[in-house]
Amino acid sequence: MSASSSDYIWDYAWQIVRPPPDTSAKQGDTIPDGAIIRLQHMRTRKWLHSHLHASPISGNLEVSCFGGESESDTGDYWKLLIEGSGKSWKQDQRIRLQHIDTGGYLHSHDKKYARIAGGQQEVCGVREKRADNVWLAAEGVYLPITESK
Repeated sequence: MSASSSDYIWDYAWQIVRPPPDTSAKQGDTIPDGAIIRLQHMRTRKWLHSHLHASPISGNLEVSCFGGESESDTGDYWKLLIEGSGKSWKQDQRIRLQHIDTGGYLHSHDKKYARIAGGQQEVCGVREKRADNVWLAAEGVYLPITESK
């Protein structure tokens, strides 16, 4: 998978579509620290996926796009880890995404593809927390939190 350090590009847009099957969480619920989520690419409808294959540039854990609306497996599950003291994911909150099957953190670095995705940075998984595996949502739809009684 690749990323770009340039301004927002629609090809890199991901959305949190729904939690894994067999959970009581619904789309639109607040997303607490530690929640298991799936990210879906907005244009291709494929899931953010990882597995134990080596990534092509760095040899870390490969991250790819996989499946579609009706095709998903545990390789698409990511744990949301909020940086700091927040209990639920809010706008402008720094997060990490840890892959459930591999334990790797979603990561990027300055190594770039030369041919297939020329000039784009590799996105991969690494097994340790680093400064370059902290993420921030660039934009989104944020709903006010309604406290349940």
